[in-house]
Amino acid sequence: MSKSKKVALGILVLLVIIQFIRPEKNISEPFITENDISKVYALNDDVHQILIKKCYDCHSNNTAYPWYNNIQPIAWWMAHHVNEGKDELNFSEFKTYSQKRANHKIEEISDAVNEGWMPLDSYLWIHHEAKITAEDRSLINAWIKTLPVTLEEHTSL
Repeated sequence: MSKSKKVALGILVLLVIIQFIRPEKNISEPFITENDISKVYALNDDVHQILIKKCYDCHSNNTAYPWYNNIQPIAWWMAHHVNEGKDELNFSEFKTYSQKRANHKIEEISDAVNEGWMPLDSYLWIHHEAKITAEDRSLINAWIKTLPVTLEEHTSL
């Protein structure tokens, strides 16, 4: 057997073996937890559905996994990405945040929506339906204005 065939066979065997090493899935019951952001702030159904459909996959304790999450090493990359997202903002644990942190997270939500850096482009490549529309932005901004939070004014340089 030639060296290139041995290398190819070795890679194939390795790919088969790693299929058995799976990360823990980010799924919990109930879907809306007692610490969910909806338990902290009044959320109308439209805004809550926007957050659930466009943000919760990476920023809650429940991820709707696509079929390709069953393939390693893609699942490892996704698990890492979701864990980073939850570390940054977890809507399922929002009630546990200090008031200062909660205010800051609301400000970051406003920035992310208005500046367009969320959802990430890498997520939108496959999940086109998660794109924040002008209507979504308007609804989220209107909701944020009702909150007892003072947002810093950002001026462009």
